[in-house]
Amino acid sequence: MPILHLVLILFATFIHVSPKESNDILVYTVATDQTNGFDRYLHSANEFNIQPQILGLGYEWRGGQVKTHPGGGFKFNLLKKALEEHKASNKLILFTDSYDVIFLGKMDELIRRFKQTGAKILFGAEPFCWPDPKLADQYPEATEGKRFLNSGMFIGYAPEIYKLLTRDEIQDTDDDQLYCTKAYLDQQFRDEAQIKLDHKSEIFQNLNGVSAEIEIATRQEKEGEGELYYVRNTLTRTEPLVVHGNGAAKYTLNYLSNYVPNVWNSVDGCKQCKKGAINLGTVATKDFPSVLISVFIEQSTPFLEEMLQKVYFLDYPKERVHIFIHNSVKYHIGIVKDFVEKYSNDYASFKQITPEDGTPEWTARDLSLDHCLAKKCDVYFSLDAIAHIDNPYTLKLLIEQNRTVVAPMLTRPGKAWSNFWGALTKDGFYSRSNDYMDIVHNEKRGLWNVPFISNAYIINATLLRKHDRTVLNYTKPNLDADMAFCSILRDLDVFMYVSNRLEFGHLINSDTFDITRTEPDMYQIFENERDWEDRYINEEYPENFNPEKKDAQPCPDVYWFPIVSKRFNEALIHMMESYGKWSSGKNEDDRLNGGYEAVPTRDIHMNQVGWERHWLHFLQKYVRPLQEKVFTGYYHDPPKSLMNFVVRYRPDEQPELRPHHDSSTYTINIALNQRGLDYEGGGCRFIRYNCSVVDTKPGWLLMHPGRLTHFHEGLRVTKGTRYIMIAFVDP
Repeated sequence: MPILHLVLILFATFIHVSPKESNDILVYTVATDQTNGFDRYLHSANEFNIQPQILGLGYEWRGGQVKTHPGGGFKFNLLKKALEEHKASNKLILFTDSYDVIFLGKMDELIRRFKQTGAKILFGAEPFCWPDPKLADQYPEATEGKRFLNSGMFIGYAPEIYKLLTRDEIQDTDDDQLYCTKAYLDQQFRDEAQIKLDHKSEIFQNLNGVSAEIEIATRQEKEGEGELYYVRNTLTRTEPLVVHGNGAAKYTLNYLSNYVPNVWNSVDGCKQCKKGAINLGTVATKDFPSVLISVFIEQSTPFLEEMLQKVYFLDYPKERVHIFIHNSVKYHIGIVKDFVEKYSNDYASFKQITPEDGTPEWTARDLSLDHCLAKKCDVYFSLDAIAHIDNPYTLKLLIEQNRTVVAPMLTRPGKAWSNFWGALTKDGFYSRSNDYMDIVHNEKRGLWNVPFISNAYIINATLLRKHDRTVLNYTKPNLDADMAFCSILRDLDVFMYVSNRLEFGHLINSDTFDITRTEPDMYQIFENERDWEDRYINEEYPENFNPEKKDAQPCPDVYWFPIVSKRFNEALIHMMESYGKWSSGKNEDDRLNGGYEAVPTRDIHMNQVGWERHWLHFLQKYVRPLQEKVFTGYYHDPPKSLMNFVVRYRPDEQPELRPHHDSSTYTINIALNQRGLDYEGGGCRFIRYNCSVVDTKPGWLLMHPGRLTHFHEGLRVTKGTRYIMIAFVDP
């Protein structure tokens, strides 16, 4: 048996403890299936040593489609049978639903509050007369709180509750709330059974229609310990002990359950995260859960090459990993092909769907679920091309969390854009939860039950085996694939968690990625700065600011710094050669104001290839700190530069440059290719100092003062082609 399945079964066995009766009260609930909500219910009960008796577990549900239609009489028939042996006792009976209920307080306090009401049966109250609104006028007026009965939670003495349940016949598919409503509206029976409603939610809080009245509050109970979160009804100023996320309010309950009961505080953080978790460190590699990693490339995406590399470098035994790639973008065929040719044999299996196949995203995602089952995988890991998994332990960590569906939190660096929603609007679209900004900026870390995840998540394959593609799929009218899938998961009452317990990675912003450009990734310096730096900034650049490192100075006041990578050099040369409109090298230059260049070169300006704005940002962010370091006392932020261009030297075009002063406060010169390999000769001679720099290093920047002091010339290139990037800064 796969280790993941074994652990889940053991965990389920652990939470199904044998119920015990106290002297005062019996707690009952109905659950025919062990859902995520049922597990949450049991955990909340366990927090207060409440041991409910579970009715119907393992039975087929016969109470109708209660999510969309009246029904639920099956619950009462199960409860009626269970109470037959107690109908003459004086025990208290507490009944609640299970999938959408949590306990928030101790049983002795609940009993105390109930007895204060003087009722023999106490129901929770809500603002809606459901399922028959025509009965609303028959209800007694409520001076405060909610007027109408809700049958999802009630407490009372066994004889009275048994009389209520046997007052009339109720079919399994009849509506339990309508049954109780009719009993309550029968004034004679109401008086005899002493039935009351908890109008102010002093014990029972039904959330449907009142979510705006509910808040999470905190109190400090013990000095030095974390604060205690509790639920407060701001309208009635009460602190309920049992909360019911009935109707459309189940997402509010999910939000509350991220904090209560005793789930999270600012000192201990996530107190429930380790419950049910597994440890792969004790598992032999051959017994690791089998994983299908599905990569979806549905739009042109910058830095895809790095994204795929990070998939490969996930710290997980590759013989336990199957790969599925759906690429619908022709532009990315080459990158995917390189990845497949280089790494496909390292995995247990490899399947790809290419753009030529014409498979829509929705279909491809459904196929990947079935492919997981065909490979008998234990875990399904979905990754979109914009999801960069920077932490190589992510897959292990998510599996060890041992939840049905869990996503690593990913954000656009420095932004509030993430791969989850904290709340939903009434029509199922994005809404911001109260704690969204705290979570997305990691001011709160934990494991969060949320209504929507995307871009990266794992699914326990037991869920895929439970529901075939007619039920669990990525297709729903008028919704994109992720929204459809999450909507279906919500309908199935499957919890979706997002974890920010650790840093896992980040999201790429592909909104402005323009594949009509040559080297489109080079233009992503604003939208995806982190990834741009990783690819294009020299890995030695941070060492420039090491106070123990002496700056290279090949000539007086001429400084030498590593600044850009080989990929940058190659990309910039490619951009220029693809554009191809090199200047003539003559004094006449219609690109300039006045049309005259005193010291002409064969060059292409940055603004000709649409990279002027990007280059000026480069000057400010990466060059200016170097200038301020070596030319102390000169500050100009942002630096200005009107002349930014790549020069091409060739023996048969322009092999050299005559002596001249630059029209700048300082000049930078970046070598873009390798002397001795790509060209021979070349370099720069500073005439006043009779000092030359000839063995220039690709990706290294020469920085020197401009006008007045550093009269210089470009030395002759004798063979090949030399490329340099020039900027005259602060002319």
